[in-house]
Amino acid sequence: MDSNERKKAAMQRKLQQLRSVTNSSAMNKASIIVDATRYIEELKQKEEGLNSEIEAAESSISQDELPKVTVETLEKGFLINVFSERNCPGMLVAILDAFEELGLDVLDARVSCEDTFQLEAVGGESEENDSIDAQVVKQAVLQAINSMD
Repeated sequence: MDSNERKKAAMQRKLQQLRSVTNSSAMNKASIIVDATRYIEELKQKEEGLNSEIEAAESSISQDELPKVTVETLEKGFLINVFSERNCPGMLVAILDAFEELGLDVLDARVSCEDTFQLEAVGGESEENDSIDAQVVKQAVLQAINSMD
């Protein structure tokens, strides 16, 4: 077999591989290459879609890592829930200091600081301070947590 025949046979093998990889049913070289080009474009679009999904998932994960604080107004005080994926030493103390600065007395509380940080507390307003609302409490708690960074 001379070198031209070897080159031609090698080209045929490579075209067959390309045809197989791209699931092309084409028989001639030009059609196989056109099908391969379309296949590559489809792969690029899939890659872009997957990258978009990854970015969306990463942004939602990073938002989930942020502490979640909810504050509900009760008859005489607030129900405060805090959840954070990460637990920092001193986080509970910082939150309790924020309560104190607002003039909230902790009437009841449950705290878990093992892997994540979870707090559920009922804060009652003291007699001299009846002008705060749930949004003020939420902002104070978030500020206390963010001061930990």
